[in-house]
Amino acid sequence: MLKATILTHSLEASLADHSRAAPPPCSSQYPAAPGAGLKVSCEIVMEAVDAGLIPEGEEVVAVGGTARGWDTVAIIKSAASKRFMQLSVLEIWGKPRV
Repeated sequence: MLKATILTHSLEASLADHSRAAPPPCSSQYPAAPGAGLKVSCEIVMEAVDAGLIPEGEEVVAVGGTARGWDTVAIIKSAASKRFMQLSVLEIWGKPRV
């Protein structure tokens, strides 16, 4: 069990490394286009890498959702939050209807 904070600062730093302009703030205010569950799944994987629970570059099964429960399952190639741009969603096994 991992209890972690929101990744806002690390993601902003990661985006700043790839842009000369000041990055826009990365926060929960951004819409999760493919669904909130996929956004949460990606955050969970980065938090687990940051905590040392899984190594970077591993293909992992991640499950995410909202307060109503889990609704998304994806295969994600792990990356630390400071290397957010290296995170890859390889497969989406399940997601809610749009």
